[in-house]
Amino acid sequence: MQSGIIFGNRILDVVFVAWFIAQFYKVVSSIFLEQKFNIKRLWETGGMPSSHSSTVSSLTTSVGIAYGMESPLFAIAIVFSGIVMYDAAGIRRAAGKHAGIINTLLDKFASKIGERIHDERLKELLGHTPFEVLAGAALGIVVSLMFTSYIQV
Repeated sequence: MQSGIIFGNRILDVVFVAWFIAQFYKVVSSIFLEQKFNIKRLWETGGMPSSHSSTVSSLTTSVGIAYGMESPLFAIAIVFSGIVMYDAAGIRRAAGKHAGIINTLLDKFASKIGERIHDERLKELLGHTPFEVLAGAALGIVVSLMFTSYIQV
């Protein structure tokens, strides 16, 4: 395999493209949905599509293209992808829901006693719905398939 741009690795190049498309979509969609340009969405977690899923599914697909689906590297990548996507839709999503409930309780408590016990709101957009994970995974696979000739060189 010839060298790529990121650390001389073409697979990393493709994975970065998949991550960037997912995150850039969040910036663009915030313009239409929230009526404001929010460049912070480029680095924030959560939302549609899951960049975690697009990244790991692109990695897995790219490894499969480069080394074959019977390779040990593909096996490692697919297990890693499953764990990351499960975590994004499960544990991280639940943590975001918990943060929302805690923020609501803190707001109600502050209105009752007239002062806040914690000034900073907890981040609620942490995880993803199963659909956001699926959309991210599909994006990562499509991006890698589009770059098949780049990966195989």
